[in-house]
Amino acid sequence: MSVEQQLTQIKKAIDKARDMRYRAEAKLEELENQKNRLLAELNELGVKPEELDQEIQRLEREIDLSLKETWELIPKELIENE
Repeated sequence: MSVEQQLTQIKKAIDKARDMRYRAEAKLEELENQKNRLLAELNELGVKPEELDQEIQRLEREIDLSLKETWELIPKELIENE
């Protein structure tokens, strides 16, 4: 392979690496913006990020309880036996 061909390949590799870097930086910026939006949304809801798992569990319990209460209000004769 000639020196010119090698230099051309090196230039292509550098250009490809530069392009990959720009895309990675853009993706990082996009992810940081998304993180900031999510943190702002959590703040609006009054939930701290470190308490998110506990809040999810609390909401799941609340949903389960609401479903149970709803099922108890439905007359048994209206519920199909499967």
